[in-house]
Order: sequence, then C-alpha cells, then structure tokens
Amino acid sequence: MKLAIAGAVLLITNAICFLLMRRDKRLAQSGKRRIPEKTLFISAACFGALGGTLAMHLFRHKTKHWQFKVFFPLLMVLQIILAALICLKWLL
Repeated sequence: MKLAIAGAVLLITNAICFLLMRRDKRLAQSGKRRIPEKTLFISAACFGALGGTLAMHLFRHKTKHWQFKVFFPLLMVLQIILAALICLKWLL
C-alpha cells in the first residue's frame, strides 16, 4: 500500500513538473508572461525532476541554461536513488 501511494505521488509530481515545462515553452513561443524559473526548480526539487528533465529534452526548453542542464538531471539521479532506498526500506 505504501509503495502504491509513493508511486502515485511520484507520478503526480513528475506530471506537474512536465506540464509546467511544457506550459512555459508555449508561453515563451507566444511572447506571454512566463512561469518563473524558481517555480520550475521547486517543482523539480519536489520529486519532479524526471518529468522536468524529460520535458526539457522533449520540448527543447531551457536546454541552453546551464542551471537546468546540470541540476535537473542531477536532481533526477538523486531522487531515483532516494526513492529506491525508501522502497528497499519498506520492502525489508
């Protein structure tokens, strides 16, 4: 049960970050007011880095910003390791 809840939370947070990145790309293309970078980083830090990294590459958005190129994948790796450790603890 705990794993199912954790999986659902991870799915939702990654979907939110993915959708925020997509929305920001569309706002940028239309010349409208953008989503603050701080918001994008916070959504990635809240276990949404996988979705943010996927969106970054899929939509080619923020790929020239070194902060996104470095920290989104780094956060993703750290979050995967942490999630795996938590899952192992729950299973043992």
